Amino acid sequence: MCLQEVAVKILMEQDFHIERFREFLREVSIMKCLRHPNIVLFMGAVTQPPKLSIVTEYLSRRSLFRLLQMPDVWKVLNEKLRLNMALDVARGMNYLHQLKPPIVHRDLKSPNLLVDSNYTVKVCDFGLSRSKANTFLSSKTAAGTPEWMAPEVLCNENSNEKSDVYSFGVVLWELMTLQQPWKHLNPPQVVAAVGFKGERLEIPSHVNRVVASLIEQCWAREASERPPFSHVIQCLQQVIQNTASQELNGLSL
Repeated sequence: MCLQEVAVKILMEQDFHIERFREFLREVSIMKCLRHPNIVLFMGAVTQPPKLSIVTEYLSRRSLFRLLQMPDVWKVLNEKLRLNMALDVARGMNYLHQLKPPIVHRDLKSPNLLVDSNYTVKVCDFGLSRSKANTFLSSKTAAGTPEWMAPEVLCNENSNEKSDVYSFGVVLWELMTLQQPWKHLNPPQVVAAVGFKGERLEIPSHVNRVVASLIEQCWAREASERPPFSHVIQCLQQVIQNTASQELNGLSL
């Protein structure tokens, strides 16, 4: 018999409002249909109180957020590896957005990205996700964490899958800068800065100019101007290829 480690997400509240229960069931129904190398693998669930829980594959390095906060993380994660990790996220999100109908995650952030022993990144936590049957999501309820949320979500406006693209831009910024987004602001201040004042995180000059441009595109105020994940993938693949070529040229000199 082959034993496999699993992760069990147990809901803290087992006796809650019917809407929260429906949200839990919605997460289970979404996860059991997903199969992709960059989506955390659903393995089972307990859907009856008092032990509501979701069982998934276990990823040993835990969340990307936690990994990026490690001391001297730059010694472990070089730029090429971090670009590949960003590519993993983009591939997972592209898979969700290409489904019929698309799945909009609505809470994409580094704490919801898990990392395995090989530094492969997988998208998880679909508790706030919605199936996009129409142009815009029917629910306008603000969801997610302000530091990663798109301005239209912060302002409680209509949103679509391009809100995930904005959130990805913040994750890409984290991977490139190894910093925590809006570290010195509290959540209401982030809402005011991003949602109402149009402010964005500062991109350091050392960040690859192509990647910096991609981040800025992901942060466009108008959702329609943000690139689809298919474009993000192409862009990151090109940057990674160019980086590899430069390394080879450096070795040959």
